[in-house]
Amino acid sequence: MIFEKLAEILADYKGIDVADIKMETSFADLGFDSLDTVDLLMSLEDEFGVEVEMDPNIKTVADVVEIIKSKQEA
Repeated sequence: MIFEKLAEILADYKGIDVADIKMETSFADLGFDSLDTVDLLMSLEDEFGVEVEMDPNIKTVADVVEIIKSKQEA
């Protein structure tokens, strides 16, 4: 469920087809720059009710899914 919602948010944000987003898709592949990333993280905090901090190790959709999942379980 987290992945599906995240994929919808990313697709809407970038104006692409949600089917093009996979767990292994990187934010670089999607053309995200640092400003896009900050904006996205704020949207995710609103949507999922968890704080997602900037981290250079966050590179793929799977990375964000795991962070959100771990914070919701905490």
